[in-house]
Amino acid sequence: MTEFEKMVAGQAFDGGDKSLNQIRDRAASLLAQLNQANQEVDRTGLFQQLFAQFGETSIIRSPFSCEFGQTISIGDKTFINMNATFLDGAPITIGNHVLIGPNAQFYTASHSLDHLSRRNWETFCKPIIVEDDVWIGGNVVINQGVTIGARSVIAANTVVTKDLAADGLYGGTPAKLIRRIDSEYTESVE
Repeated sequence: MTEFEKMVAGQAFDGGDKSLNQIRDRAASLLAQLNQANQEVDRTGLFQQLFAQFGETSIIRSPFSCEFGQTISIGDKTFINMNATFLDGAPITIGNHVLIGPNAQFYTASHSLDHLSRRNWETFCKPIIVEDDVWIGGNVVINQGVTIGARSVIAANTVVTKDLAADGLYGGTPAKLIRRIDSEYTESVE
């Protein structure tokens, strides 16, 4: 099993592995081009090269940061605002019609509470899933292993540490349900 396969499977892996560094270098090169590109058609082509999937008419504003790229899947008609950071040692899957505010952070990676393990920079990664029609506010942090249910709204500055059910308005640190959202609700949430 390669170090990349171990990483994506959530196992401890050697982060300094040569083949992992090649993937990082490729992503860094594509990101440099992306963050300088002005034409949306050019940017779309670069995102299609960088990601496992980049959906139809999706838009990501620059600057954008990720480590590997090929572990990221973005659905159709999704908008990700500027300064998003995807620490993508495990798959990050973003559904269709998702809105993500500026400075959002997605962290699939973590380290042991054992200081001896951290001395070796041991890392383990778990996937993040954002289902369809979710709205994530600015400065939201989403931690590893989290699924955010469809149609949910995550208030600005929220830290998501566990799965969130569909159709809820969540906020705070850690994220808590503020209230359920029904399909008739049309008022803007500030």
